[in-house]
Amino acid sequence: MDVFEKLRILTDAAKYDVACTSSGVDRTGRSGRMGNAASIGCCHSFAADGRCISLLKVLQSNVCAYDCAYCLNRRSNDLPRATFAPRELADLTIGFYRRNYIEGLFLSSAVVKDPDTTCELLLRTLKILREEYGFLGYIHVKAIPGASPEAIRRLGMLADRMSVNIELPSEKSLSRLAPEKKREAILRPMAQLRDGIAAGRQEVVRYRHAPRFVPAGQSTQMIVGASPESDLDILRLTSALYQTYALKRVFFSAYVPLAAGKYLPSPDTKPPLLREHRLYQADWLLRFYGFDAAEILDDAHPNLDPYLDPKCSWALNHLELFPVDVNRCEYEMLLRVPGIGVKSALRIRLARRTARLRLEDLKKLGVVLKRAQFFIVCDGYAGAARQSRTRMAGALLAPDVFAGGARQLSLFDAPEVQRLCSQGEKPALARAAARQEALECVAKRL
Repeated sequence: MDVFEKLRILTDAAKYDVACTSSGVDRTGRSGRMGNAASIGCCHSFAADGRCISLLKVLQSNVCAYDCAYCLNRRSNDLPRATFAPRELADLTIGFYRRNYIEGLFLSSAVVKDPDTTCELLLRTLKILREEYGFLGYIHVKAIPGASPEAIRRLGMLADRMSVNIELPSEKSLSRLAPEKKREAILRPMAQLRDGIAAGRQEVVRYRHAPRFVPAGQSTQMIVGASPESDLDILRLTSALYQTYALKRVFFSAYVPLAAGKYLPSPDTKPPLLREHRLYQADWLLRFYGFDAAEILDDAHPNLDPYLDPKCSWALNHLELFPVDVNRCEYEMLLRVPGIGVKSALRIRLARRTARLRLEDLKKLGVVLKRAQFFIVCDGYAGAARQSRTRMAGALLAPDVFAGGARQLSLFDAPEVQRLCSQGEKPALARAAARQEALECVAKRL
């Protein structure tokens, strides 16, 4: 099999692995070396100066010793198999870099024979890139659960970011769908990476040129929709992972049905893209807005609202806290107002030191008044007490759920829209009917 065919197979096999969104590390180029890494570098996105930053996202091998029910590359699946020799993949990466196709590498692998054998393949590839070619660009590598601590340590000295996939939200689901994987084998390298990163930071403080261990931190990925856990279960686990293992990101991947299975959704089930979208929004609240998982959801309401983003949903459930005076309230409360983001909250805190803010000032500061107007008061504006419930509901409904004119956003159609379409209703009429129903439901909560 030639290199091009291997590349075709192994890049396609890697598409279900959620890539790192930001490099998180700065490393300038040096004489005699190749490349650099910038903290603004992103996978399939754009830097602040408009450049498209891309990573070669590929598997070392899709020959897997495990038979996870949800995985495309499982042992029992009949598909073309390929394995890159370390030299082949390193040469390919450098060739793409020299042609300005990529600025870094996102490397994962199926489990070839056993975790340590797989790690050895990854290590040899990274050593060729770093030591022979002197490549200083960004490298994200997936740690293999069950590998020896020494193998994980050696990988961490060569990579910028590492990740260990948590895979599924509960140990019960993991034992059902991936019986050859154990939760302890996943959490052990997470703990090792956490401790190694902390120790590495201390070493850099003491010795300026000390080798850095995973300088961009670690992340993980969780499959959503392959198992029956609620959004509350997922958010509780997400919050615990951030607190316990100091993760940079928890990524959510909507399950794409690939085969029939006793414990899997039916093959005709659509990927829960809207649910994935809402979980990312909730994750943002955990990371930047000071929310706790128990505030976003509870046992009585264990799943996120498909029609409202999590912040709006929380605000509607706590109307007794609103409206707030943007000129006087605490910064932490500003962050909880729908339509006010982190940047606009910081701008408000700074601007109100010198002047009383009016509604037109808030618009200039980046506040989305379409939503915020119902939850705030300020100079010259006494709030939206007289606004109709229907108008409030219409303003708060997430626009991406009913965006029939945009092909990309229509992927996030709410479950009711999908149900009506499956019954033969035209998409436009289905969206209109679902929107009207959602308006009535939200209005009743006000």
